[in-house]
Amino acid sequence: MVGAARLPGAPMAWDLNRLPRISLHSTSLVRAPEVALEISRRTLLLLTANVSVFLLNGMWLDRLIICYQAVEDQLKICGFKRDADVFELFLSQKDLTEVIDLSRFKKLKYLWLQHNKLQGITFLTRNYCLVELYLNNNAIFDIGGLHSLPSLYLLLLHHNELTNIDATVRELKGMPNLKILTLHQNPLCQYKLYRLYIICHLPEVEFLDRKHFAFANNVDKTVFDDPEDAVLVRSMKRSAMAITSLNWDTVPTREEKYLDEKDREPAQMLTITLR
Repeated sequence: MVGAARLPGAPMAWDLNRLPRISLHSTSLVRAPEVALEISRRTLLLLTANVSVFLLNGMWLDRLIICYQAVEDQLKICGFKRDADVFELFLSQKDLTEVIDLSRFKKLKYLWLQHNKLQGITFLTRNYCLVELYLNNNAIFDIGGLHSLPSLYLLLLHHNELTNIDATVRELKGMPNLKILTLHQNPLCQYKLYRLYIICHLPEVEFLDRKHFAFANNVDKTVFDDPEDAVLVRSMKRSAMAITSLNWDTVPTREEKYLDEKDREPAQMLTITLR
């Protein structure tokens, strides 16, 4: 009906007399398919990117939900009703790829996470009371964040994907109470002086890869499998003796002093360090 009011939500009726007219001689008509194709491509790319981000976020959220449910199940099994009462968590063999933040458990001392699919350790930030941490048999390639665990006494990291021995040792140096450490069956163990490197940079450790050695304060009590390692470590621990002398090769002779018109550099000192 002409002049009738349109109902709310009803589709708009097109007025054919008010539609824009397109000239048949316009050049835009020729480029219209190309423009439409380019717009379709861009729209498809945007939709694909958005769908990918949505799927990734959804997968990540699902993994966190699985971990959250595993934590809640353990709290029920152990009978913990308050976060302050939780001192241990058994989360091994749960097929976990992500772990929720565990900082709410302030008094957590023992944490089992072995035989999962973890790749990093970013969920332990404020668990300062943690004493034993089991992370073996995962896919961990970076241990960034462990330096914030000053009370850690036992750390099992064997059978993972750690490759950078320098970064690993740098992270473990922030643990003054660490006594038991396992790193075997990691790619970094292929380093020829791996065991010696760990012993030298982490002297507070007493058990490395389930082998005992008493480094402590006296290097002479250290037990090594290879005698060459023992010789090298003891030589590096001896006091250094430095001998300083004038480098006579840089001192001009009497003739050179009078014949050389240019200014010569001052004589240099030569230092030899012996152990």
